[in-house]
Amino acid sequence: MRKTNKSIAGFHLLMILSAVDYKFHTNEEKVIREYLEEEFPLPINFDNEIDQIASLKPEEWKPHFEFQAQCFYDDSIEKEREEFKKFAKKLIKANNVVSEEEHDFYSMMKSIWKM
Repeated sequence: MRKTNKSIAGFHLLMILSAVDYKFHTNEEKVIREYLEEEFPLPINFDNEIDQIASLKPEEWKPHFEFQAQCFYDDSIEKEREEFKKFAKKLIKANNVVSEEEHDFYSMMKSIWKM
């Protein structure tokens, strides 16, 4: 896997968090759009990133998520991780149900970030 910057890594993390329960809700999409608008004020083409995420098999989600969490950690300061954690929490609560898988991945991210 190629190393990504904090903003791209955050996109990967949110996309995987939205997929781990095998349901994608409109409210989750809103959170991801909000993140993208904040991180990328100018339009950017995400086709390659979406293709990469879409090509992952469910058994590949965890190692990819761990790798992207480490990329985000390496490219961020504590305040940025705290802000992103709010996006991630908002995303997993977007449909008013936090699945076990969402909780596990969210907890894994916090563990990698030593939170």
